[in-house]
Amino acid sequence: MMRTPDQDGRTTVPTIGVLALQGDVREHVHMLEAAGATAVPVRRPAELDAVDGLVVPGGESTTMWKLAEIFDMLDPLRLRIKAGMPAYGSCAGMIMLADRIQDGIEGQQTIGGIDMVVRRNAFGRQVDSFEADLAFAGAPVHAVFIRAPWVESVGSEVEVLATAPPGDRIVAVRQGPLLATSFHPELTGDARVHEYFVNMVREL
Repeated sequence: MMRTPDQDGRTTVPTIGVLALQGDVREHVHMLEAAGATAVPVRRPAELDAVDGLVVPGGESTTMWKLAEIFDMLDPLRLRIKAGMPAYGSCAGMIMLADRIQDGIEGQQTIGGIDMVVRRNAFGRQVDSFEADLAFAGAPVHAVFIRAPWVESVGSEVEVLATAPPGDRIVAVRQGPLLATSFHPELTGDARVHEYFVNMVREL
């Protein structure tokens, strides 16, 4: 793991990887850099070992799971998460960080780590995509939902950070060093969610 020293020699600039098997990798890299981190793509176990934290991007969760197995990344990801590596999952990444999922395909696996049940494609199909203004950890954010999941239930150690209509569905959670959102903050140009995660990595 590597942290880049700032001008005073302190290690305050974390190196955060973006899982680059599938999904909106470049957008997350851009937002992480805007939030003050060094961002790198991660495709191999050796690259995973070199980062302080990881973003699991939006995309298609079943494809991401299958590619993680093909690239021999699923077990290394689980081990790093279990060892306490900070990770943030957006949309499909939220599904990948869930301990349990609903409406997945037969045999679908996740990385896990957050004690929650996530319903895949809960907000509907591509044509049902929408945008909404939310309060995320007490701060206003504009959220983009694309074939998004929602959280059906959470364990006692999971903090709910945001809800959305209809019915105050849970769309952002944190459990220790793990963060997940149903929405895509990397598509809005607003770095607040990524800043929140970068600060999590700095603190851990």
